[in-house]
Amino acid sequence: MRIRIVDAFTDRPFHGNPAGVLLLDTAFPPDAWLQQVACEMNLSETAFAHPLPPGGDADWALRWFTPAAEVDMCGHATLATAHVLATGGLATGLIRFSARCGVLTAEVAEDGTITMDFPTSSLTPVPPPAAVDHALGGPPILSVHDTADHIGDLVVELADEKTVRELEPDHAALRAFARRGVIVTAPAEDPSLGYDFVSRGFFPAFGIDEDPVTGSAHTALAPFWAERLGRTELTGLQGGARRGLVRVRLAGDRTLLTGRAVTVVDGELLAPPPGVGPTG
Repeated sequence: MRIRIVDAFTDRPFHGNPAGVLLLDTAFPPDAWLQQVACEMNLSETAFAHPLPPGGDADWALRWFTPAAEVDMCGHATLATAHVLATGGLATGLIRFSARCGVLTAEVAEDGTITMDFPTSSLTPVPPPAAVDHALGGPPILSVHDTADHIGDLVVELADEKTVRELEPDHAALRAFARRGVIVTAPAEDPSLGYDFVSRGFFPAFGIDEDPVTGSAHTALAPFWAERLGRTELTGLQGGARRGLVRVRLAGDRTLLTGRAVTVVDGELLAPPPGVGPTG
């Protein structure tokens, strides 16, 4: 079975966010096997997809697993999957995915950029949870918003880009503060460098201390920064040591996420699911 590692939200190997991608010929194998593969890949997400019969609302069924659990929505692994389908000649133009969060689309442009259509996450201001500042390493917190639908993250606004970059959080302590993770964000220090805001994402409850570039988090960051900066088209830079760019366009209850991807590993999975021969 052919399996790939794709760096998403970048056009260079070893940047952006790596995702595993495994295309299946038929329906999904048992969940336990999917989870074992994701654990073996040990990436923030591994995507599994199989083709659907023609004539329906979607072309491919898509699921995402972290090393610890299945997730409801993932941007970078969706981008990686669309990249694999396009570069492998299995899809062109608009690709429709059926996922746990509904039907998502990814449109591949002639220049290789991929634009995904995701539901916009709602933002509800909440008081900073007790000790969240300590868990993040003690930075002053300007605001906290909860994303009750779709992603289940806390969005924590910090003073400036330097503070975001220098964070050294207590990952174990962060597990207590969100259903999925904690996103910290601040305005770009110098927008002339090509991005409008910065962020970092921490998901220790799902086995991911820090996710380099979280596409789904930008469904909350897009409305957050659109309100503050007065524009619906923005670019976010996410990551600590490893970074990537996400272009966003807020369109009401939908957020368009645009980025690039590059395949860095193309190999063979030699442990097939139960009941499948060794060649897959």
